[in-house]
Amino acid sequence: MATRAQTAMGELLAAKEMVVVCGSGGTGKTTMAAALGARAAARFGGRVLVLTVDPARRLATALGVGALGNTEVRVPDAAFTAAGVQPHGEMWVAMLDTKAGWDELVRRHAPDAKLREQVLANPLYKNITSRFVHSHDYIAMERLQELHASGRYDLVIIDTPPSRNALDLLDAPSRMKEFFGSRLLRWLTVPYRSRIFTVASKPFYQVADRILGSRFLQDIAEFFILFRAMEPGFVARAKEVERLLVDQRTTFVVVTTLEAAPAHEAGFLADELRRRHMPLGALILNRTMPAAIRQPAANKSAGELRTVAGSAKVRKQLGTLVGATPDEVGDVLTEVAERFYDTSVVAAREAERRRELAKVAPIVAEAPTMRDDIHDVGGLLALGQFLL
Repeated sequence: MATRAQTAMGELLAAKEMVVVCGSGGTGKTTMAAALGARAAARFGGRVLVLTVDPARRLATALGVGALGNTEVRVPDAAFTAAGVQPHGEMWVAMLDTKAGWDELVRRHAPDAKLREQVLANPLYKNITSRFVHSHDYIAMERLQELHASGRYDLVIIDTPPSRNALDLLDAPSRMKEFFGSRLLRWLTVPYRSRIFTVASKPFYQVADRILGSRFLQDIAEFFILFRAMEPGFVARAKEVERLLVDQRTTFVVVTTLEAAPAHEAGFLADELRRRHMPLGALILNRTMPAAIRQPAANKSAGELRTVAGSAKVRKQLGTLVGATPDEVGDVLTEVAERFYDTSVVAAREAERRRELAKVAPIVAEAPTMRDDIHDVGGLLALGQFLL
């Protein structure tokens, strides 16, 4: 029977068009996004796309699609039927490709073919865009908007880029707008828009060229002049992305473990989403301990096991039963009791963090540590069953 959280999570995904899966690094965002997508495709009709960021090779293999790229590919129905599930919808997957994303942006926003080819052919273009601060975050949001506007998918789930600060993703559109209005961009482009300034600064550029290489500074300036010609398109698209992030058709799902640092980051991110009026739909607690270990009875059992280990009579009886000496039996029982007690202490700490995090989101779902690595769609569906 489904739990309240599982039912609520199913209703959430059925009602939304965009799901942004975020959280600190190492919490299992990519696998969780794929599990949500697989489960949604199995349960709901329509087309579900999971846009992931640099997925592990084993995950691409699990999806049955080989290498992932910027172009969406369909997960074959056979991957579902092999797991004993007949999907009601289609699951599609793609990997965020920063370079391909920038190329597509240039093609879309360049006012004419000549400018487009000049930017793409500029020797600094590849180097600058690949090192552009938070460019991965901006491309992720740009791709999300493009897919939403296309209408090709009923549900898009995006696995956000790993980041030391999960808010980088949310700030990417506003940073792009700020960049086009920044003093840096004006400083880089003024020398080649002003003939007077160019003549006055000619000796400086001649020296710079001798040190940095021929036309180095001129190449930089020319690139940013070309880049700035695309400002209207970039700024307009950034505003569209910002509107999409607060749209009621979009929801955010924060993934965390119950370790101290990720749990703290999850709480902070949830508070920031509320402050920015971005709809937080659910919190997923990943790799949680079994519920039985969290019970007070577990701690009590550990103490009783330690008492049993100290009984010479019990050690002798068990030793006879398993063919070991009483001392060997005592050592094993003591070690098991200590490890069990340590685990129950960790579980108690998890329980406290769970209570704190339960206050920050309308839905709190849990996924345990899976016994085996996920190596096929069946594994993703099994994980997804804990969520919806």
